[in-house]
Amino acid sequence: MQWARHPRAPWFLGGLSFAESSFFPIPPDVMLAPMALARPHRAFRYALLTTLASVAGGALGYVIGIFFFELIAPLLHEAGYWEKFELARRWFDEYGFWAILIAGFSPVPYKVFTIAAGAMVMPFPPFLIASSIGRGMRFFLVAGLMKWGGESMERKLHLYIDYLGWAAVAGGVTGYLLLK
Repeated sequence: MQWARHPRAPWFLGGLSFAESSFFPIPPDVMLAPMALARPHRAFRYALLTTLASVAGGALGYVIGIFFFELIAPLLHEAGYWEKFELARRWFDEYGFWAILIAGFSPVPYKVFTIAAGAMVMPFPPFLIASSIGRGMRFFLVAGLMKWGGESMERKLHLYIDYLGWAAVAGGVTGYLLLK
């Protein structure tokens, strides 16, 4: 909470959001939630900042995937992300646009999907649209829950965030299959 009240907290949040989308392991929710809780009147402003910085970081991940995949492939193995990267490839083959949208909202490491999108040369405009929708839904949901529910919601969010994310993945896949 002290970091959330720091005068430069929005800068830290933007930097964390950008970095997490392409290479950093800590999700921005850990900073967004306490910031929205500390200043509920700015919750949606923080969600917008987090979304924009995350999508910009996702674009960097996309560029990494296009131009530097051969260099980072060993790092994906070493960091334990290779299996998730292979999952991302399978999802792209099956779902395309929807894979990025769902990954942007879910607990699956988004950075793996941004790099995979670049490595598989997914068209960039749909990538940006799907990223914006998925990340925006996630971060505005977190900010809204903190604004609405306060500290008790923060405790519940920490307990159930992964379950909510996986439920969203299941719902997204089910919706896609029903529409198909």
